[in-house]
Amino acid sequence: MFASISSWWSGSPAAPEKPYDPTDPKQNPLNPQGLKPCCACPETKQARDNCFLNTDASEADEKCRELVQRHIACMRGYGFKV
Repeated sequence: MFASISSWWSGSPAAPEKPYDPTDPKQNPLNPQGLKPCCACPETKQARDNCFLNTDASEADEKCRELVQRHIACMRGYGFKV
């Protein structure tokens, strides 16, 4: 409702809001380099992946839980919604 009212005063329609992009440094100051999720947090990603690859599947969930939590925390630190 207010968008149409504001467009009466400005003379042009309100620009649609751009969806959140965590790789855009203008939208996400936590990621000034514009890293994509695949390239962010390589240390925690490698440790997590190695844990799952080198641990028996029946034990991996429990043994790798802390590494997964560290990787999630790192990704959130860059502004990714994980």
